Amino acid sequence: MGRTRDEETTRLDEAARAGWLYYVAGNTQDQIAATLGISRQTAQRLVSHSVSAGLVRVRIDHPIAACLERAEALRARFGLNFCEVVPSDPASASTTLGIAEACAAEMERVLKREAPTILAVGTGRTLRAAVEHLPPMSAPRHRIVSLTGNIAPDGSASVYNVIYSMADQVKAPHYPMPLPVIVSTPEERELLHRQKVVERTLQLAAKAEVTFVGVGEMSENAPLVKDGFITAAEREELGRLGAVGEIVGWVFDDTGKVIDCRFNERVASAPIPSTKNGEVIAVAMGPVKTPAIRAAAAGRLVSGLITDEATADRLLES
Repeated sequence: MGRTRDEETTRLDEAARAGWLYYVAGNTQDQIAATLGISRQTAQRLVSHSVSAGLVRVRIDHPIAACLERAEALRARFGLNFCEVVPSDPASASTTLGIAEACAAEMERVLKREAPTILAVGTGRTLRAAVEHLPPMSAPRHRIVSLTGNIAPDGSASVYNVIYSMADQVKAPHYPMPLPVIVSTPEERELLHRQKVVERTLQLAAKAEVTFVGVGEMSENAPLVKDGFITAAEREELGRLGAVGEIVGWVFDDTGKVIDCRFNERVASAPIPSTKNGEVIAVAMGPVKTPAIRAAAAGRLVSGLITDEATADRLLES
């Protein structure tokens, strides 16, 4: 039988207490067991559960010299204004490990600014993971705007649109893009973009002072393909046109130039905010994404980067 709601609440309470005793009070697991009147094995499980349930958030504040050196080298190589490199775990297959936490920390710093700030966000798995690591806060002086539509190809809500969960977490005014991610024709996009509510959201996005975006690759398993926005045949056609990556749906080539093509004419997302007017920070890692990250940085589609050591090394090899 499944746990009842009361049982689950009690277990979370116990895990939170065990996590506090371990990570904050500095108790050993033997001491926690004695304090709570449980076995050491149960104490160990509760401490582990406190982390997996998101009750405890561990942040390493000590700068790691090797990561700092790579970040500085990337700034110099690509003319970036901001760069953070996190350690790599060679044994992990995760595409968000470490960078999601680093992105959340940078988002938190922006949201703690005293001056009112317009923060724009893209979509995707990495940004969703980052938002899950944001601590609850109240930031009513800032505005959060989505760069992408929130409607998937089948008409359902896009599961990777983060604006609602982010706004709920930080209690800030938020402005979703009430559109499909990709529309059927350029004429349809023109019509939708002329709607007053959409016009206002597009204007707000263009004024963003800080933007966080993911970077998608153009492989067979590209997010655009996996999420049903383009077919395998369309991906192959984009490849023949020189596409190496995409940001909020906009497909670009290996120089970081958005490609003049039929597909981009159907992208309903806001244009990627200009790096001349604000910071545009890409959050991405992994071998398959390296060419797209390199192109976005070299072409100044982004002015900042959060990535991991292994990806940094590949970017610096070229």
